[in-house]
Amino acid sequence: MAKRIYAQSVEDVLADQKTDLEGLTTQEVTERTEKYGLNQLSEGKSKSMIQKFFDQFKDFMIIVLIVAALIAASSGEVVDAIIIMLVVVLNAVFGVFQESKAEEAINALKEMSTPNANVKRNGQIEIVKSEHLVPGDIVLLEAGDVIPADLRLTQIASLKIEESALTGESVPVDKSLLLLEDEDAGIGDRHNMAFMNSNVTYGRGEGIVVGTGMDTEVGRIAGMLNSADEMKTPLQENLNQLGKTLTILILIIAVIVFFVGLQNGDNSVIDMLLIAISLAVAAIPEGLPAIVTIILALGTQKMAKRNAIVRKLPAVETLGSTDIIASDKTGTLTLNQMTVEKLFINNELVDADKVETNLDNPLYQVMSFSNDTKQTSEGELIGDPTETALIQYHLDHGLNVTELLAKEPRVAEVPFDSERKLMSTIQKNTDDTFFVAVKGAPDQLLKRVTRYIENGEIKAMTDAQLDHIMANNHDMATQALRVLAFAYRQIDAIPETLDSETVENDLIFAGLVGMIDPERPEAAAAVHEAKKAGIRPLMITGDHRDTAEAIAVRLGIVEAGQHEAIISGSELDDLSDAEFENKVEQYSVYARVSPEHKVRIVKAWQKKNQVVAMTGDGVNDAPALKSADIGIGMGITGTEVSKGASDMVLADDNFATIVFAVKEGRKVFSNIQKSIQYLLSANLGEVLTLFVMTMMGWSILAPVHILWINLVTDTFPAIALGVEPAEKGLMSHKPRGRKSNFFSGGVMPSIIYQGILEGAITLFVYWLALTYPVHMGDKLIHADALTMAFATLGLIQLFHAFNVKSIHGSIFNRNIFKNVTFNWSILASFALLAATILIPGLNKMFHVSHLDIYQWGIVLAGSFSIVVIVEIVKFIQRLFGKNK
Repeated sequence: MAKRIYAQSVEDVLADQKTDLEGLTTQEVTERTEKYGLNQLSEGKSKSMIQKFFDQFKDFMIIVLIVAALIAASSGEVVDAIIIMLVVVLNAVFGVFQESKAEEAINALKEMSTPNANVKRNGQIEIVKSEHLVPGDIVLLEAGDVIPADLRLTQIASLKIEESALTGESVPVDKSLLLLEDEDAGIGDRHNMAFMNSNVTYGRGEGIVVGTGMDTEVGRIAGMLNSADEMKTPLQENLNQLGKTLTILILIIAVIVFFVGLQNGDNSVIDMLLIAISLAVAAIPEGLPAIVTIILALGTQKMAKRNAIVRKLPAVETLGSTDIIASDKTGTLTLNQMTVEKLFINNELVDADKVETNLDNPLYQVMSFSNDTKQTSEGELIGDPTETALIQYHLDHGLNVTELLAKEPRVAEVPFDSERKLMSTIQKNTDDTFFVAVKGAPDQLLKRVTRYIENGEIKAMTDAQLDHIMANNHDMATQALRVLAFAYRQIDAIPETLDSETVENDLIFAGLVGMIDPERPEAAAAVHEAKKAGIRPLMITGDHRDTAEAIAVRLGIVEAGQHEAIISGSELDDLSDAEFENKVEQYSVYARVSPEHKVRIVKAWQKKNQVVAMTGDGVNDAPALKSADIGIGMGITGTEVSKGASDMVLADDNFATIVFAVKEGRKVFSNIQKSIQYLLSANLGEVLTLFVMTMMGWSILAPVHILWINLVTDTFPAIALGVEPAEKGLMSHKPRGRKSNFFSGGVMPSIIYQGILEGAITLFVYWLALTYPVHMGDKLIHADALTMAFATLGLIQLFHAFNVKSIHGSIFNRNIFKNVTFNWSILASFALLAATILIPGLNKMFHVSHLDIYQWGIVLAGSFSIVVIVEIVKFIQRLFGKNK
């Protein structure tokens, strides 16, 4: 860093960045954005359309086709050469379309998942996308945040930042505001700096943006390693492997066709070479990986519109096989809008709306002080839902919290952490003494209490009083209320060391507050739908066991009185991994657990061969999110760390959105199956037609016939099948299982028999045309027969596309014309196919003849017969329970 900002004072840095601690104005932000650009790392130059177009010609089979065109041209078949090259060019155009469509979808997802930052601007706290930060901005940091830019820290409160990505040091760094005397200090020693993409693990802080985008430490590294990450997804790898296997088989068949054709003596070496090449090119599904990527990308876009932002494409397919949804309660199954319902004050439990409120009472003071809620200029409360509920309660009852905080400001704190479950602040009193405000879990706070206050009188804490307090705590918990305890003490000086031992002791108990976060109205229905789909919902919460049970019963996760289905964190700790794995199927609710327990829950279910989706919003949730088959981050309450570790982010933090995403995942998987079944059965039909015609010594379809059929019938219908609406009853089946693949569920047998059927019907039409000719003369008979075989082989694939709209169910039980994209794709493919026969001049180029009504009738009847036959087969399969 050229200016060595870490060796400058905060005042010098502010002056250098031409800013102040109140932040920039809107005009200054606009000017600096124009000067410095967006706060983004360069991703390298993207390929132009021309580059993408020429990249299509690097494919081995395309090169083979070009060679075939040159051979045809050199042998005098100029028209064939032109048509082959036309197919090559059109194939390249479709390839560019497919690649661009997938890139657009993925880029749209990147845009949706841009992290946010809390920034001071125009004297107010605003939430902006991190890419819009500029040098001079003042950024606020909290535990769980990802540092959005390089910062010079100006304020800290027990701030710790994990910088392993930059320094290799896995232990979080304690930050300080001290100047560094060593101007050549390494990154790991710059304790007054915070670097882009590192993570806040503890405490809070504030800093000045001193570097954005490529002008950051991580940007410098990105500049050295700036290469596009083009790793293929597991799905693409599997499909590529499938393609390689099919290529070998088809090339063997092509060689056989070549030599047998020569042996029959009806075709020249050049003719048979072109036919063999055309057969190989047409039969190999080289476009399948691209089509699958498009289907996945379109699925992610639909999910994004319903607030499920998928960060990794393979997650779409995995979602469809989900067996377990382990969900946090707060904000996902509930509204995350806590409301104060009960108060235990002055040693009695009362309704919150039926008590006189007064800021002179220590309970209301602690509720205000031990609280990180912030209020925007519009009056919106920003912060943890529990804390905002406390402030909202004050505002609803006319208590002036702002005035109280101004009169007795915070001067120190011991931030909350999930281990001790407490938070403390130290406020300065008007008489220069200090007020310690502590809030947290009742069982933890009461361990540190020695006295309690009742109607202004401070009394010694007794066992009987503790029992009384805990009894009221239990009473609220059984009503599904979340209970917080509040205590305080007065001190003359701030301890030199700020920690739990020095601050949170000898406390005076002030009271309990019972709050409720009501379940989402749609959550119970979503839980019911998940269960119907064979998916087991689990609820995970840090709440009291009784609270967890009450909410779980309301949602239908467990039945009333089903106490054995609930386990607490302490009980879980008492179980060994082996014991827990044996009992894991018993539990549906996990109460009073820490984020660390989530990893055990995930692994225990995975040992049962179950596909697990796990939600999380905190820093400590990251390991569980990574361990789960589907890690689901929270878009509203989630930290940037949890979002970064997830496969999917819920923009609305809603459990019902997860169930929708699972449904969409099932639909995507089903549609990919349909596309694969359609493409491979069609290709198999083409291979068998040419193979049998060669073996029988019949006239063989020309290369232009095969290539044109492959071009017009493959791309459009296959992509259109990828956007088919969900089939009826999609969520009434159990998950397909971890070991299933795209050929499971009878798809492979269907591909084989349907491919054979396509070839057989085409060959039958050809034989029929030869046996019962309409025209006289061998030349005319063979020309008509080849034309009818050509038309049948093309049309039968288009009719078969309707069969594939439902792999197992009858197409007559659904609106088969509902998919408008599919309808247009079939019409377009039919028009391109028919044009080669009907348009004068064009039919000569394609070596086909005009057909009369009788011949068209045979072609259409033969092509449509596959619909009837396949529907009969599916009916028999359903009758014997083979398919559902």
